[in-house]
Order: sequence, then structure tokens, then C-alpha cells
Amino acid sequence: MKTGLDVLAADGFTKLKGKKIGLVTHPAAALADGTPAIEALRAGGVKVAALFGPEHGVRGDVPAGKWVESYKDSKTGLPVYSLYGKTKVPTAAMLQGLDVLVFALQDIGCRSYTYLSTLGCVLEGAARVNLPVLVLDRPNPLGLTRVEGGPVQPGFTSFVSKYPVAYRHGMTLGELAKMLISKGWLSEGLKPRLEVVACVGLKRTDPGWDTRRWIPTSPNIPTLRAAQLYAATGIIGELDCIAIGVGTDDPFGYFGSPTLDSAKLLTALKRVPVAGFTYEAATFTPSRGLFSGQMCQGVRVKAPPGPEAQWTRPNFALLAALRTTGVTKPFSTGEPSQMFDYSCGSSAVRRSFDRGAGAEVLWTIFQSGAAQFEKERAPFLLYS
Repeated sequence: MKTGLDVLAADGFTKLKGKKIGLVTHPAAALADGTPAIEALRAGGVKVAALFGPEHGVRGDVPAGKWVESYKDSKTGLPVYSLYGKTKVPTAAMLQGLDVLVFALQDIGCRSYTYLSTLGCVLEGAARVNLPVLVLDRPNPLGLTRVEGGPVQPGFTSFVSKYPVAYRHGMTLGELAKMLISKGWLSEGLKPRLEVVACVGLKRTDPGWDTRRWIPTSPNIPTLRAAQLYAATGIIGELDCIAIGVGTDDPFGYFGSPTLDSAKLLTALKRVPVAGFTYEAATFTPSRGLFSGQMCQGVRVKAPPGPEAQWTRPNFALLAALRTTGVTKPFSTGEPSQMFDYSCGSSAVRRSFDRGAGAEVLWTIFQSGAAQFEKERAPFLLYS
């Protein structure tokens, strides 16, 4: 399999020669040999005039949720314009003098990971100044078959839920770029000039990732396992009563708190099984984030299955299991509950839990609209 960046490199970057480009990127957008897009393009004789950074920055080292300022890149001397701070849509001044805006980011397949929102903002900014956008497509580590979680409902739009797509969309960013434009989901119905350099050798039924080395897409996604488990525990991890392993050796692979009873939790989880997923009792001490420096008791997620698995379903099994361990009111007021709702795409899951709903009902509610989205995405798919 060759990514869009690999395809351009194999052709000597002919498509970009003689043009001044702006590059939206981070270290995970790399050639098969691990060379980041910034270095690959410059070494290939492409005139990179400006860099644009998403959440976590162009060097991928900024913590989650922290705003990034614009600055000058110490390695290249190029200006770096932040798209995760006061400005999320590139301005005309940032784009002045460019011939094309190249988008090269590695996504992890979930709507709440903000690179999809940044893609939409890039398309909007470029459209306003009639600047073409070239998306260098990359695979989805969750695979391209299953769709899970209904689209975002009106009133629940945020930067982790900016567009009405499924939570696990089963698409590449190149495919999503086409969908955003054709569906009229960009501000003011903007219609940017888009070209997607598709992956070569990527099939819809392929596993989510090939044999190439995983490069962290952000500080909390250091491994392929973390990228996949983000789907399994990241939604419930928005709550302020549960740690999910951020700041440990297995981000998104743990579930617990200082007061949780591992034995009770394991017993509860046996009543709400999710095919392919198992759990073992565990203790862990996060080095940062929620419960930093405190020993937590809970479980570790084991034996994650392949791309056909219901990757997001453990969130709701774990939520239901909490009730039987004595955590009957996991939703505090304010930002944690709001972020949970944004991740789910509505408040329906939270409100149903508060009314006593179990794991099956919570999952059914979360899935509402997923099948319809799967049909709607069909015209925009690039891989058979």
C-alpha cells in the first residue's frame, strides 16, 4: 500500500514542482520509510513556503486540548500558522502568495479526533481565496468497513463534533473531504477546489493498518493499539470520574479510579459482553491528567479484535458496568458531561443512562442513524 504522499514521492513530486505550497501536517504524515512530509517535500525540491499546524502542532508534541501559537519552525525557519487556537480557519493573510495548500495528516478514524474538523476549516479558508487544496490520503487504522455511532445532532456541534458524520465513520480524510463539500456542510456552502491523491493498493476490506511502523499522531496516541482503543474508551473517558490510562504505558487501555472495586467491575462486565473484548483486573498510576500520581483500580482492556469488531461498543458496556459498582451518578455538571454529549453527538445516551437504561439500550441509542450515514457516504468512497 502506498499513501498519497508515497505516490507523489514515487513521481518525484512533479505535481508540485515550481509551486509555492502551504503544508498542513505533522510527523505522522510520513513516507513508508518514516520521513515526515515536511522533510520529504523539501528534499524532493518542492518549495514549501509555510506550515500549518493542527491540534498538537506540526511537530506533534503539544498536549491534547492546549492551544498552539503561531511561530517560526526552528528546524526549517518556516512560518508556522496555528489552526488550533484563536484561529482555526486559515486567513487570507496566512495564505497570501501560495499556489496550493497541501493537507497531509494521519487520522485515527473517530469523529472526535480533531483532524477532521481541521480539514473542514482548511477547505473553507482556501475556498475563500480560491486556493486549490491537495489532500494526500492515508489509511484509517480502524478500517474502512464498519460505521458506528449516529451523526451529530443539531445543537451538539463543537470542534470534536463539527460535522454530521458517524462517530466511527469508516472513511479516509480524502473521502470525507469530498463528502463535506458535496453535502454543503462547509460554512456558507463554500465549494473549494479539491484534489485527492488517493492511496494505491488500499482496499476497503483491508486491515486498518499495514506493516509500516506506527508514528504517534499525538502525545496520547503513541501506538497503533492506542489509536484503536481510543474508539473503545475515549468517549467514556471524557467523564471526570474515570481514568482510561492516559499518562500510563497503555493509553486508553485502562479503566478505573482510586475508589473503584476491580472485582465488582469485572463481575459487572461479564454481564455486558462485547464480542472479542476481554478484561483483566489491573492497577495503574497515571503520570498526568485525571488522578495524576494516584493509584487507580479497575481493568485493562485485552485482546482487541480486528477492523470488523464493534470498536466503540465497550464505552457503553463500561458505562453500564459502573452503575453496578456503585457509581450511579457518573455525570457531573459542566464540561465533562458536555464533552461526553459532544462525543456521542447528542445528549440521548446520557439522559437514557440517568433514566436507568442498560448497555444494550445505550448502544442502540448511540447507533441511531449510523446505518443511514453508511448509505449516504457511498458516493464519496474512493476504495473498492
